[in-house]
Amino acid sequence: MTTWTITPEHPGSPVAAALWRAYYTEVSDRWYLRHQGRRTDPAELEREIAARPGSELAPPAGRLLIARYGGAPAGSAGVRLLDPATAELTRVFVHEGLRGRGGAALLVAAAEDAARALGAGRIVLDTRGDLVEARALYARLGYTETAAHNDDVYAEHWFRKELVN
Repeated sequence: MTTWTITPEHPGSPVAAALWRAYYTEVSDRWYLRHQGRRTDPAELEREIAARPGSELAPPAGRLLIARYGGAPAGSAGVRLLDPATAELTRVFVHEGLRGRGGAALLVAAAEDAARALGAGRIVLDTRGDLVEARALYARLGYTETAAHNDDVYAEHWFRKELVN
């Protein structure tokens, strides 16, 4: 039986970089196809990946978690403190061919545990309207939609969950 494992990883590792590239390519392409009828320009993709290496997901105020399915890198989730009581969930991603096998829920649960370990009592996130699978996942996992907690130009929906010990 193939199983999921989830472990912390440095955001600069080759595995983390490959998963960030896959995540960013997918969400960027979806946005551009929706709004401009095209895929992401490769040069823009490279600029954005270089500009957002994920250093905020490194200890001591953040964690990047890597999911492996049958030992192969399959997904990621990040968490970072916004303030001493609030963590932000970000970069939740599972490779398309492995979706529907429970990995995303396991990643989010591990991220919630990491947020608790960082001292957070609540976790927040933002997402876009076209990422309907993500919105359904968060609702299923007990997140409630709230007012905006940031001014991210791409954010259209904001969620929150109180973390109980």
